Amino acid sequence: MTLIGMLHHRKDPINAKKAYAFAIVAKGEGIDFFYFTPGKVDLKKKVILGMAYEKGKWVERKYSYPDVIYNASAPVNDKMAKITHELSKIIPFTSHSVGDKLTVYNKVNQAKKFTQYLIPTSKLTSYKVLLDMVERYKKIIVKPLSGHKGAGIFFVEKTDNYYEISKNEQKLKLSENQLIEFIESQISEGTYLVQKFITCKIKSGNVYDFRLHVQKDGNGNWVITSIYPRIGRKGSIVSNLGNGGYTCFTDIFLKQEFSDNYYNIQKHLEQFALQFSNHFESLYEDVLFDELGLDVGLDKENKLWLFEVNWRPGTPITSNGELNVVKNMIQYARYLANKSKQD
Repeated sequence: MTLIGMLHHRKDPINAKKAYAFAIVAKGEGIDFFYFTPGKVDLKKKVILGMAYEKGKWVERKYSYPDVIYNASAPVNDKMAKITHELSKIIPFTSHSVGDKLTVYNKVNQAKKFTQYLIPTSKLTSYKVLLDMVERYKKIIVKPLSGHKGAGIFFVEKTDNYYEISKNEQKLKLSENQLIEFIESQISEGTYLVQKFITCKIKSGNVYDFRLHVQKDGNGNWVITSIYPRIGRKGSIVSNLGNGGYTCFTDIFLKQEFSDNYYNIQKHLEQFALQFSNHFESLYEDVLFDELGLDVGLDKENKLWLFEVNWRPGTPITSNGELNVVKNMIQYARYLANKSKQD
């Protein structure tokens, strides 16, 4: 029987997302499952003091090393990182980082096959880079290299006599010298990317994008877990749900926004999700991904643009979203364990 260990930095599984769902689904799939933290690993004896869900509560048990580890969260300190690294040498992990936004962009761009979906992007190394981009595209977006949930994003638009900056739903009008000063202060605080701004709005004027959530199934193949729109609240410059955005049923949204073309749009999104995921994984040597969250948008000509690739995309905001995600993860973990044994 396959033994799966869920590795998390939180001591109590009650406080860890998906732990309970994992325990229940694993039992239904006939798989042994336990929860553990790096601090409960004995590297010398190769045993782990883990937590099993039994009769309605979490009970501590001693386990040998599992067949596969679902690494649900990143280590939060050096000691945890060291233990996690040692485990990854001998036990297959389900999840692997895709790298930062620039790494993803460069890999896809160099491979050529999907460059038509990439937004023109440059690393913001100086104010000259930004001025060049805004001169070319009139409106641009600036993002932190490793940011998430829309944090730290701002927009720059050139008008006749000044530059308008939109940040945190506030707008500033700056001269070129003021803009240079502002950009240099941003660069001193972190690393940013600058991109051409792609307009993606619904009929009401709200900004939006699509989250394409894909996972590996029990045969190691990519499948679509969910596709749903993320709509920014009125006046917002980002569509992320963490910033007050919302979602709705995909079929209703597509029919409302794309009328008779809704079916073609839906199929286009589905085909892109699977084709891109297969291609993207091939760009990484000796790495298998378990799930990806692809953020895409459609401009006014319905051309698809790739905004971002996420390797820990979270739970879809759909009915049965968590259970569907966990079921795929459990079945893929079993596939990964069997594959590792065969190898």
